[in-house]
Amino acid sequence: MSLFGSLTPYHLLFYSTLLGAELFQTFVNTKICFNALPRSAFTTLQKRIFPFYFRGQTLLIFLSAVTYPQHGLLSLVRQKGDWISYAVAGTTAVLNLFVFEPNTSQTRDAKADPLRSQNARGSEPSPDMQRLRRTFSKNHAMTIHLNLISIGAMLFYGWRLALRLNIDPAQ
Repeated sequence: MSLFGSLTPYHLLFYSTLLGAELFQTFVNTKICFNALPRSAFTTLQKRIFPFYFRGQTLLIFLSAVTYPQHGLLSLVRQKGDWISYAVAGTTAVLNLFVFEPNTSQTRDAKADPLRSQNARGSEPSPDMQRLRRTFSKNHAMTIHLNLISIGAMLFYGWRLALRLNIDPAQ
């Protein structure tokens, strides 16, 4: 099969872009920004980056799955370890994209409302603010954990993919 007729180069491109983006955003970009930016700037940046990141992650998982060699999804479903990795990564990415990231953003924005911030005494957070903080923490923790599960699934798939590579050292 010619280079342009094979799904393999596209699959490797989409998969490597996905894994690289996941690892870079999760372990490099977020840590650097957290350490280098004031809290308000970090929060503003993150609320702009993460919806884009989760859309890109979901799209790249899909594109990587549909370009699975040799015949796309038909070939993928025949490889149990591979389709399970994609199912796990796809499910966690979709949950982050449509459930937990929007819930995190919504509660973060609600927490910013100064009228909710303190109770009548003014010295401690109001019960409404305490509830919002707990809700935000739960949703934010879910985005983090689901993202790590997606990365783990794609690393597992990458290991399986690497084991199938046939590299001839004589060439």
